Amino acid sequence: MENQDQICKNACKVTCSENLAAVEDALYVISGKWKLKIIIVLQEMGNIRFNELQRLIPGISARVLSNELKDLELNGFVKRVVHAEQTPVVVEYISTDYSRTLKSVIISLSEWGKTHKRNIREDAF
Repeated sequence: MENQDQICKNACKVTCSENLAAVEDALYVISGKWKLKIIIVLQEMGNIRFNELQRLIPGISARVLSNELKDLELNGFVKRVVHAEQTPVVVEYISTDYSRTLKSVIISLSEWGKTHKRNIREDAF
């Protein structure tokens, strides 16, 4: 019986290690104060220009927004569309199909955040 328990513990350690690595990978890509906020606005608003995006995300600086958009584009969450035929040139950002794979994660985080805030207000702990 002890041998079987050890086998089970080893299998659980492997699963735990795999889960930790997967979460670490996910957080590396979407962590930080701004990335999910940018993704949410792009998903809700559709095509949007830089200045409008900055206005919709209170507190974000142009430099930070620019850097975050570059990171999100590198990871396939955002597409930068340049309309060079227009004068002046118009640049828009759109969420990709890949970014929409985060929709259920965003909804779950939102629901959890609302519940947590309610628990804090009600001193539920």
